Amino acid sequence: MTGSRLGVLVATCAVLASSACATFTEQPAAASWQPATPLTPQAAPKPDTGDSEGGAGGDADPGPNPDPTKIPPPDGCKDYNPAVLATCLDTVVAVAALPGDGSNPTALVGERKTGRVLLVRKDTAPTLFATIPVDPTGDGGLTGLALSPNYTEDQLVYAYVTTATDNRLVRIAPHDSPKPVLTGIPRGTTGNRGSLARDHVGALLLATGDAGNPTAAANPQSMAGKVLRLNAQGKAADGNPTAGDPILTSGLHSPGGICAAMDGAQMLVTDRLPAQDVLYRINPGKPLGTPAWTWPDRPGAAGCAATTKLVWVAMSTAGHVQNLPQAPDGSFTGKPQVVLAAPDGFGRIDGMDLMTESLAVAGTVNKGAPNAVSSDDRAIVIPVQPQGGAGSAD
Repeated sequence: MTGSRLGVLVATCAVLASSACATFTEQPAAASWQPATPLTPQAAPKPDTGDSEGGAGGDADPGPNPDPTKIPPPDGCKDYNPAVLATCLDTVVAVAALPGDGSNPTALVGERKTGRVLLVRKDTAPTLFATIPVDPTGDGGLTGLALSPNYTEDQLVYAYVTTATDNRLVRIAPHDSPKPVLTGIPRGTTGNRGSLARDHVGALLLATGDAGNPTAAANPQSMAGKVLRLNAQGKAADGNPTAGDPILTSGLHSPGGICAAMDGAQMLVTDRLPAQDVLYRINPGKPLGTPAWTWPDRPGAAGCAATTKLVWVAMSTAGHVQNLPQAPDGSFTGKPQVVLAAPDGFGRIDGMDLMTESLAVAGTVNKGAPNAVSSDDRAIVIPVQPQGGAGSAD
């Protein structure tokens, strides 16, 4: 799939969405993301090279693009791909899409190593929302980010981070410093990565690593290697299988992502085991059991996004995204469809969060990789289709 096709798909998905949008205290005025006019192969999009009126290069006409199907490569922090929301970030493992109809995609993104949380939007410089002290050694740092289950009322944001002494959940209020709400989650030299999401029915989902200790993951008295369902205070959410107990299920090793469908009908978590990467369906109160899907080649299963028809999984090692179509009974059938693969993708994609049933936001982790480009790391928009995905890499 070429970058120009991705731009068309993003625009198409945006205009299909609804129009309600919540406010955000730190959010700048609505800016420049616009749905594109439907295009033909003879009228492909011309990338914004900064030479239009008000751009960095003045208002001179750069002349016709000799090949309008090609998007120029990044130039420093300038990225011409219309799916890119922000550039020159650092190791974006955690993302949280802000409420909206998709016409002006906006998100919060977290940098694993720096602990910075930034508000990003197309054609607008990133805005610093918060900086959380983190210990990024090993696989730790800022690895999870989610809006409050009651975000439209309380404007709270949650992050999962590693400190020098533990892994913990922190809460960030507008114009305030981060405050811990759940501490003491075991940390180790490995197995500190976690993931955070909303379940879309009133609670937070937190997947924790086993801190390098598989025994802890099986221990019901430990918060390591678990999926926790929490309220806004970091306590067990109402409706959990056991009242007062935040644990939904146990046995995770190094979770890459956790996600729930917009209607809350299904919850899934990816994990990276020593022998394979896996996708589990979460059945509250029951063991993880047999994976819903496995990847023996260990492509680095990371963030996920679930719709009613398919599940998307970002691969932070292989450098692409896979979507797994679902049968009516919820099982996964057929071969996953690979999209955003080289040379037309964005490299290693990690964090992912669904914005609407048609759009997801994601972050890349290319810093230091051989295929990194000058604008890495980036926050991007990915169109997710009800059937068939965003186009095959074949």
